[in-house]
Parts: sequence; C-alpha cells; structure tokens
Amino acid sequence: MSDAMIAFVNTTFVPVGLMLIMFSMGLTLRLGDFGLVFKDGRAALAGLAAQLLALPLLGLTIGIVFRLPPELALGVFILGICPAGTTSNALTFIARGNVALAVVLTAMSSLVTVFSIPVLLDWGLRHFGLEGTVPALSVGDTMLQLARITVLPVAVGMLVCRFAPGAAERMSGWLRPVAMIVLFGVIAFAVGVSAEMVLANLLSAGPAIWTMNIVAMAAGLGIGRACGVNRRDAMTLAIEVGVQNVTLATFLTLTVLGSLPLAVTQNIYGVAMIVNALLLVRWFRARIAREAA
Repeated sequence: MSDAMIAFVNTTFVPVGLMLIMFSMGLTLRLGDFGLVFKDGRAALAGLAAQLLALPLLGLTIGIVFRLPPELALGVFILGICPAGTTSNALTFIARGNVALAVVLTAMSSLVTVFSIPVLLDWGLRHFGLEGTVPALSVGDTMLQLARITVLPVAVGMLVCRFAPGAAERMSGWLRPVAMIVLFGVIAFAVGVSAEMVLANLLSAGPAIWTMNIVAMAAGLGIGRACGVNRRDAMTLAIEVGVQNVTLATFLTLTVLGSLPLAVTQNIYGVAMIVNALLLVRWFRARIAREAA
C-alpha cells in the first residue's frame, strides 16, 4: 500500500468512521442518561482514577516484569498514558453497556491527558534511554479535534433522538453492526500496514501486552464491584479501563516520535483488547439480562 493511500486512510477514513460510530451512540442517548451518571458519581470518579493513575503504573510495571527491550517497554508505557477513546465507547455501544458512563469517562480523561501526555511521554523517553523530543501539543487544536470527532456527532445523534425518536431507533438498529465493521476495519488496517513487524515481535511482546489488557479489564471489574454498581456498569468500567486509545497511541509513536517499531505494541494491543472485550461481553450478556429481568 502506498504512503499516499495510508495517509488518506488515517486522515479521512478513520476520522469519518469514528464520527459515524459516535453519531450512532448519540442516537441512543438522552440528557437524563448523563444525569444518572452524575447523580452517583462513584463509578465515574473511580474509573477516571484507574485510567489516569493506575494504567501508567501498570504499563511501567509490565515492561519491568517481562523485561521488555526499551522500545517495546516504552510502547507499552505509551498505551498506559492513553486511556479510553472512541474505540472503548464504540465497544460499550455495541455491547449495550452504559454508553453515557463511557462518554463521560472519555470526556473527563481527555481533558486531563491533553496536559499529562506531553509530560509523561517526555519522562518515558528519558527513563527508557531513548533519544527524542516531544513538541508541545496545542491544547486548542487537540480539544477542537476531540470535539469534532466525538462531541459534535454525539450531540447531533442526541438531537435526532430527541426530535425524531422513531427515526433514531431505526437508524440505531442498522448502524450498530456498521459501527462494529468500521471498528474492526480500523484495527485490521493498522495491523496490516505493519504486519511484518507485528509477527516479528509477537512472541517477545505478545504475552506482556495480553497480560496488561487482562489486568486492566480485571481492574475495571474490581472497581465496579467495589463501587457496588450493577453488572452493566461493571462491564462498562472493564471496557473503559481495559480498552486503550490505540489510535492516539499510534499517532504519538508514528507522528510525534516518528518511530514505527514503537507502534508495534499498539497494533498487537489493538487486536488483544478487541478479542478480550468481546469475550467479556459474551460472558456478561446473560448475567446482565438476568439482572434486568
């Protein structure tokens, strides 16, 4: 695949696909859903703490325990500093989890990571002894991009739900599988572009990355249990803590740091988190139905 085609997919297809997913989510949301999240904010605050504090420490620990080479260890650490994004929101939507909780968690973590990622990334480069510089991220541009891809399409979907509920229900029905296809397409493209490098590092980095994802999801479930939330919210927390913003992590490694080897860990994690999340959803589905009955 040519560089021009890769750039087109990354700058056009992926953002449009993510916007479609967020619009689909908005079709199922009402303002009252967010009110329920904030009414008892324990789950949202606990999930946010796990995303912003526990995950970077987990990424650092995984690199040490599995004795990963510096580049792979830094790649895992970068995953830890890029908490949930549109991918986790989409999976929550597809799994019929608490979409409002997922969107709130993503919005709150995004506000913080705009400032925390440059600092932690700079520290990571020095800690792992890798040369590189981290240019200042434009807070305004980053927030504008976030609003364009996430907030705006969700808001439009909510407006359709408010003023044309029948149309929203019909569109949501056929857009849900479309969201799944787009999500898998993005992950497959990322893996396909660097397939040779992924296969070369699968045995050395695979176990560490799989372990990180399992531990992160288990932490989300543990938080849910500790907060006393229902199974639907516990599943949502597991997805939001365990499914990282691979798109952002890949952007940092390829665009900001200009390193394809660092992106290998993100590509492997992208596959692992999707597989594990789908297994988690399948395991929870019957339990959620029994609880709702």
